[in-house]
Amino acid sequence: MKRRLFNRLIPQFALSQVLLTSLLQSCREEEEEVFVPFDGEIVIIGAGIAGLYTANTLISQGYRCTVLEASNSIGGRLQKDENFADFPIDLGAQWLHGKNNILGDIIEKTKTPIHLDNSEEWLWFDQKIQQDLPKDLFELFRRDNDIPDISFQNFATQNGFDNTYSNLVEAIAGDSGASGDKISAYWKIKEEENWSSGDEDYKFQETYFDLIVDNFGSQIAPYLKLNTPIKTIDYSAEKIQLTAVDGSIFSADKVIVTAPISILKSGMIGFIPDLPEPKLQAFQKIGMEEGMKVFLKFTQPFYKENLLGGQLCGAYIDERIGKNGNDNVLMAFLMGKQARELSAMGDESIIIQALLAELDLMYNGQASIYFQQGLVKNWGDEPYIKGAYSYSTVGIGDARHQASSPVDKKLYFAGEAMNTDGHHQTVFGAAETGKKAIEQLFKDL
Repeated sequence: MKRRLFNRLIPQFALSQVLLTSLLQSCREEEEEVFVPFDGEIVIIGAGIAGLYTANTLISQGYRCTVLEASNSIGGRLQKDENFADFPIDLGAQWLHGKNNILGDIIEKTKTPIHLDNSEEWLWFDQKIQQDLPKDLFELFRRDNDIPDISFQNFATQNGFDNTYSNLVEAIAGDSGASGDKISAYWKIKEEENWSSGDEDYKFQETYFDLIVDNFGSQIAPYLKLNTPIKTIDYSAEKIQLTAVDGSIFSADKVIVTAPISILKSGMIGFIPDLPEPKLQAFQKIGMEEGMKVFLKFTQPFYKENLLGGQLCGAYIDERIGKNGNDNVLMAFLMGKQARELSAMGDESIIIQALLAELDLMYNGQASIYFQQGLVKNWGDEPYIKGAYSYSTVGIGDARHQASSPVDKKLYFAGEAMNTDGHHQTVFGAAETGKKAIEQLFKDL
């Protein structure tokens, strides 16, 4: 969701943002990619942003690559819809969280139109819309010295925030893709101490999906095989053998796995021999839950720009902000427990009606009066994704480091869940892991 909500939570560090931005830009200008001669075949599993960035980088330097994507399209957790409204909408990731990163540089070079999102946040509390709380729940999470490794919900309860605050706790946890009883209050902040991308949120005039496909998609097309889910990866011999679900066999010298952590946790991809036990345990410690976005179109904009704290939905967001269009679209952003409960209702029309009922309560019946149509995107139903994005569980420790470590100088792992620099959960963070996997692969040659 919008990172600005969590800017209230993450501690401030010694370097000012201006100085940090200057240093990062200087580092990027001086940085040079180090490529070495290698005539082997590299197979990349997954055509989400990590796979696309990795493949594009290697192919542009003349390396032999094949990209195997399980689904029928590229983009992974980036998708778009151009028919629901008179402006394109991102069905998956949609905010650029700061510009001091790999993708920020591309946006600047390509002059991609983005919009600084300064929209206001309102709270649904005590059965009314307000901006202030009797007790500052956000202040609680700013205490960076003594936050224990317990869930958001338990931490709030231990500090005297009763059940009247539980929906707001769920909204804060949902901002990080998790249920309030699963995400760690300590590790959420600890893992982001190295965050360096910037504190501003930006929306794309077109879509995030367009940025990625336009810059990384076309070049890899000749090397891409869609509808090719991998069943096993046998790395026991000098040559690695990959067997697809349909029986197709691929050979590689190096494999870069960019499948979502949910897929790695599930065992859908088997490894021969089994991966080291510490790595398997690390996979299980990294959280990833259900995620859902429901778009609701209305004839009138009766709603606030952002409203947090609904019982059914943690956050309702004005989708038109930053877009060139006139349609009034409100996006319901649901993660973890709330996404599961709404998904269990089954039929999309029932899901939409349930959200309209909650909005009617918040806005005196106006939602039903002005409603036109709805669109549901349930990421939990995507068979090769199975959720939203990774989060920091209680007890996660150094699991991301263990999970992202290479195996036998043959297998490399990338994707947002493998980001160890505080940029997990982000599109550019996934791209960064692709860059790191390439660097490590070359070091191992």
